[in-house]
Amino acid sequence: MAFSIPGLLLACALILQFSSALPSLPNAFDKRIKASPLAPIPPSKDPFYTAPPNFESVLPGKILRVRVAPGNITSIIANSSAAYNIVYRTTNSRYRPSWAVTTLFIPIATTEKLSSESTCVGKALLSYQFPYDTADVDASPSFDFYTYPQGSWIDISTALGQGWYVSVPDYEGPTVSFTAGVQSGHATPSPVDSVRAVLSSDFGIGFQARYALWGYSGGSLASEWAAELQVHYAPELNFAGAALGGLVPNVSSVIASVNGNPYAGLIPRSLLGITNQYPEAYKYIVDHLNPSGLYNKSTFLSSIYLTTPAADDFFDSQDIWKYFINKTAILDAPIIQKIYDIEGLMGYHGVPQMPIFIYKAIGDEVAPIEYADDLVARYCAVGANILYQRNTIGGHLAEDYNGDTRAFAWLSSVFDGTYSTKYPSRVCTIQNVTVGMDTSPI
Repeated sequence: MAFSIPGLLLACALILQFSSALPSLPNAFDKRIKASPLAPIPPSKDPFYTAPPNFESVLPGKILRVRVAPGNITSIIANSSAAYNIVYRTTNSRYRPSWAVTTLFIPIATTEKLSSESTCVGKALLSYQFPYDTADVDASPSFDFYTYPQGSWIDISTALGQGWYVSVPDYEGPTVSFTAGVQSGHATPSPVDSVRAVLSSDFGIGFQARYALWGYSGGSLASEWAAELQVHYAPELNFAGAALGGLVPNVSSVIASVNGNPYAGLIPRSLLGITNQYPEAYKYIVDHLNPSGLYNKSTFLSSIYLTTPAADDFFDSQDIWKYFINKTAILDAPIIQKIYDIEGLMGYHGVPQMPIFIYKAIGDEVAPIEYADDLVARYCAVGANILYQRNTIGGHLAEDYNGDTRAFAWLSSVFDGTYSTKYPSRVCTIQNVTVGMDTSPI
């Protein structure tokens, strides 16, 4: 269908305007957007990572401030012409006003088309939840871009190469609430409040753009929670789909399975992250740590300042329960169990209304597959549309690599409108597959 350029621009302007209570953004490529510091500053020291006064009075998803992403980020993330940091209003796990940051990448292909045709051409927005799995605010994705190996961002670069806009949220929020599902689901970009924020900005995203979410492991946690919460929290949003790899439906099961193995560092990060918004529970954790000895309070709390790789190295194969006076009984305390029941169990806050692709290794040693099987069965029983592939090859990390091609193919189909011709629609399909070159058990 053809549109006149003036008519299309007017439509874009009407759709993409946002609240008059806040200053509107300039056009995506307008030089009036103020540049940022030449070098990135850790979020804990960067005044940009704050909310303006009275931010609580605006609606969730409203943009609070925006800037050009610091440094030469386009040299790190291939296929991007520009990147912006966006602070937006959201809601925390306790349903109180909060804020979060997302980084929006503009694909080169879209920039070229905008300059040549002057039309509202962005047709796809991918919300990519990076599994940063940490309780350290300075290890949030918006800063990780500058510190992680460039290969960590291959999924983002590939998506940009397809001409997709990509939004990468710091979905754990300012309290860095790792494994807190409600917080992560609200703050995630394409799903809930950040998709509201990104779509309300004027960065060339077409008014008929499709939007979807994708995450692996810790990123799947945020993505699934966003899909689960959306039906009640943001019913006006119509997602094209969600790709969930290495799904983690039960956080407590992960804690039980990783103690004493290379992923043991997930335990302190989860216990401290999930209780960050619950002061009494956080105090309970801290009060039950050994004050001295080899496994002591100071060592345990140091995980707050560690990135995922650093924490994995430091706590590698440790028995984490040795840090606690009451050992494993810490998890059985009602004050802790209640939080894990609220924040760490998927499937109890709503049924995803969008098509879902779940891919997982049968031999996943981090998040046992039986919990994903149970979640899929529960959703399918009430009419969800799910393609669930259980891979006979590899383990948790291996499936991240082995599942990439399938995830991209599936996402491409929901973006280009061919999903219903390539995959079963309005039904659940469960398949055992044997796919991939990485056969490692981890």
